[in-house]
Amino acid sequence: MEKFKNIVAKDEKELRETEATLRKEALNLRFQQAGGQLKNTARRRQVRREIAQIKTAVGQKATSKKK
Repeated sequence: MEKFKNIVAKDEKELRETEATLRKEALNLRFQQAGGQLKNTARRRQVRREIAQIKTAVGQKATSKKK
């Protein structure tokens, strides 16, 4: 899990790529849990939080560009 200040330091393109990767991982984790194969159930929560942090950082960057 990355610190928020490290996430904010990245550029928007890199954040979008990371978000896409995390969304794919979240989908795979969901299927693993449904199939009873998921060992680390806490990882789903971590991935969801990281996606939320990235979306927050992208929103902040967009807002600061408008000013």
